[in-house]
Amino acid sequence: MTHRLVADTAPHDPGDTSATVGDGIAAGNASWTFGADVPKTFSAHVRRSVPLYDVGHDLVCQLSDFFVRNESICYEIGVSAGDLVAKLARHNRTKDARWVGIDVEPRMIEKARENLEGLPNVSLQVADAVHYEFEKSDFIVSYYSLQFVPPKWRQELLTKLYESLNWGGALVLFEKVRACDARFQDIATTLYTEFKIRQQFAPEEIVAKTRSLKGVLEPFSTQGNLDLLRRAGFTDVMSIMKYVCFEGFVAIK
Repeated sequence: MTHRLVADTAPHDPGDTSATVGDGIAAGNASWTFGADVPKTFSAHVRRSVPLYDVGHDLVCQLSDFFVRNESICYEIGVSAGDLVAKLARHNRTKDARWVGIDVEPRMIEKARENLEGLPNVSLQVADAVHYEFEKSDFIVSYYSLQFVPPKWRQELLTKLYESLNWGGALVLFEKVRACDARFQDIATTLYTEFKIRQQFAPEEIVAKTRSLKGVLEPFSTQGNLDLLRRAGFTDVMSIMKYVCFEGFVAIK
């Protein structure tokens, strides 16, 4: 009788079930994934979630003019649905460059193949960038992807990217970043929440997304990212865009 009473009155664990995070995507506590059904609506979801998302795409395309040449090999790490690598390939259509998109999620690669139809100079591979064998390249893009790589592997990955670049080649890195102290972090978190409200995410969707990303998305500070780049071997690094807690860098070998 006592056991039944305990079982009947035990508090419900909200982590047991998934909740909507917007755009038809559901995720549970500390279990965000880019697989399952996420690829179907990911492009729309990320555009609503990340400030200046398409502006950043345009900036990366403009930057590529300085580094992509005939016979260049170029990579996008975490290619997701293929939107950015498609823009890059089209932007550089007059150059005989080869583009390679890498993603660890097979369903994302399937979606990217749909979006990249008609672009013969783009290939897609299901692979973990940490263990991938890169060819010598002139241009590498990681657009809000490194933040999902476990911290214990990030230095190894960035060092590998540095070594794979030709001299004069560039890594473009966009990341969500943490603020430099607790007060600024509070401000940044609140400003980002206000941004998502203006994007018409419901409050419960914002909370559900935050809960789903625990232990999955692990941002570093601006300085933390700069330290990673410099330990990898980059000495020429510049911040090229920032909106509160979202920042882009270009690092040249």
